[in-house]
Amino acid sequence: MQTSIKNQIRALRFQHDEMTQQQLAVRIGVTRQTVNAIEAGKYSPSLEVAFRIAHTFGKPLEEVFQFNPTPPSSSDVSSLPLLPQDVSLSLFSLP
Repeated sequence: MQTSIKNQIRALRFQHDEMTQQQLAVRIGVTRQTVNAIEAGKYSPSLEVAFRIAHTFGKPLEEVFQFNPTPPSSSDVSSLPLLPQDVSLSLFSLP
């Protein structure tokens, strides 16, 4: 499953003396497999890891990562459980 966050990590690694995933992983304190998953868009980094990556390349966060929101599909929404109407009203009713 792809995330809604795209990134420029691969391009940035190659612009920085063809840095390997392992070298980046050591610099930011994660495994090479984590860098690979983030780079491939299979995993969204924590905010701290995202900042560490941006700092490593000397770039603002928004130059390394881009958020592309996609609305949930109808199948995603239709699978959500519904509250019975009387329950949802009782949650917001004032005495």
